[in-house]
Amino acid sequence: MGVYNQLAPERLPQHIAIIMDGNGRWAGKRALKRFLGHQQGAESVQYVVETASRIDLPYLTLYAFSLENNLRRPKSEVSFLMKLLKTYLVGNVKRMNDNNVRMNYIGRTQELPAEVQETMQWAMESTGRNTGTTLTLALNYGSRSEIVDAVRTILTKLAAEAHGRGCSVEDLIGLGALDTLEEASISDALYTAKMPDPDLVVRTSGEQRISNFLLWQIAYAEIFVTDRLWPDFRGLHLLEAIAAYQRRDRRFGGLTENQTDENLSSLEPADQVAAEIEDQLTPEAQRQLSRR
Repeated sequence: MGVYNQLAPERLPQHIAIIMDGNGRWAGKRALKRFLGHQQGAESVQYVVETASRIDLPYLTLYAFSLENNLRRPKSEVSFLMKLLKTYLVGNVKRMNDNNVRMNYIGRTQELPAEVQETMQWAMESTGRNTGTTLTLALNYGSRSEIVDAVRTILTKLAAEAHGRGCSVEDLIGLGALDTLEEASISDALYTAKMPDPDLVVRTSGEQRISNFLLWQIAYAEIFVTDRLWPDFRGLHLLEAIAAYQRRDRRFGGLTENQTDENLSSLEPADQVAAEIEDQLTPEAQRQLSRR
């Protein structure tokens, strides 16, 4: 735990989201079938979850199975992944309880096979009283579809409110219903409504993309990319990602004292600077500006 001893406990992220990538490539490099790569990847999940529990990470979200996986992968591979999910849940509920880990899911899980949904529900109920790390598996998940579902939820509530008031949706909008629609309204309608946004996103296998994962929620997340394939990822590597996260200066669009060598209090007023810039424009550009 040498890496852990170097971390600042007060600056640990509250929520880490991981895009687990590279199972197939891991197997291919060893001339093994893809299924064995997925199987080894499931073991990596165990190691990472236990490490998250030991450091008291409140939330860990794993991108386990995307909508695109469900639609574009061979049926035999999808079937294997569903069996692997069931096996993982059945085989690890005791371990999750021992580590005080609570199960959760996001995605269009209602479209998964019924027997898989039953196992998922059983695992969630069996770990529901735990108070440590919340492990969320993103299953049959796509961020764009999540946003579509959130909009549908908001519109459905709007229609229900109109019906309850005995008026039309148009009348309700005329009464200012849309004025209450804010970022928080959309966040509350997402699958992740009861979770904080991720502070850190980890992507394995070296790919430089988000892959339709938590697009709304990771607006200000730090991103850590490693070339390590997911089946080779361990708890130590999670700690290394956290260490890299802690070396960054999170500004959320603002500036810290270390981000500028200017004395901000001595800067010219914005109106004065704008006027000076405008004076340097051509007459035609000034006329265009005055029309706007």
